[in-house]
Amino acid sequence: MKLKAIAAAAVLALAAGAALAKLPPPTDEQKAQAAAAKAKADYAAKLDAYKLCVSMDRVSAHYYADMKAKGKEVKPEIATPACQDPGPFEAAAPPSATAAAAAPAKPPADAEKK
Repeated sequence: MKLKAIAAAAVLALAAGAALAKLPPPTDEQKAQAAAAKAKADYAAKLDAYKLCVSMDRVSAHYYADMKAKGKEVKPEIATPACQDPGPFEAAAPPSATAAAAAPAKPPADAEKK
């Protein structure tokens, strides 16, 4: 039983070392893809909040109309801000390659010392 525990601990220690290995920095393309994914996720969250707001307004209107039709007395509605439609999704334009090419390249630090 002890041998199995030691073997399991050794495997976990090796796996932890591999998991903690440093990853290379992301490329510009990967950064752009991550930014686009974040923009889509942010838009989806705004759209979900808008849809939730609209559905709550419909449920509230139905409830008050139903209670009024039944002749029951209900408390007045609480004033809430109007639902804001986020509009269509607009992806940010990727940085142009000409802007990167137009920027002058900085000489390496070693070249300045010579």
